[in-house]
Amino acid sequence: MDMENDKNAVKKETGLGTIRVADEVVSIIAGLATTEVEGVAGMSGGIAGGIAEILGRKNFSKGVKVEVGEKEAAVDLYIIVKYGIRIPEVALAAQENVKRAIETMTGLSVIEVNVHVQGVGFPEEEPKPEESRVR
Repeated sequence: MDMENDKNAVKKETGLGTIRVADEVVSIIAGLATTEVEGVAGMSGGIAGGIAEILGRKNFSKGVKVEVGEKEAAVDLYIIVKYGIRIPEVALAAQENVKRAIETMTGLSVIEVNVHVQGVGFPEEEPKPEESRVR
C-alpha cells in the first residue's frame, strides 16, 4: 500500500517525521477487538443481499466500517451474536473494547461505535458418538 498518496490515512507530524495510519489498519483493530468479546459468533459481511454470513478470522476488516478524520474516528460494526447470550451486554462490551483498542493503539478519539446485530449464531451440533455394542 502506497501511503504517500493515501488520502484515507491518519497523519501525525512529530519532531522526527510523519506517522501515517491507514483507515484499513483502524478497521482491522476494530475487527480484532470485536472478535475478542465473549458472545460474538462472528462478523457479518453487512447487508449485501440481505443475508448475513459468518466470515472466517482471516479478514478482520470485514463487518467493520470506519470513518477516520485527523483526530477522531467513528466505527460501525456488523456482528452475529451467539444464541442464548444477552445482545445488549455483548453490544456494550464490543463498543467498549473497540473504543479502548483504537484509542490505545492509534491515539485517535473514538466518537461513536455503532453495533448492528445482523443475526444469531447457533452452535453446531456435535455428532453423537456411536454406541458400542458388546457382543
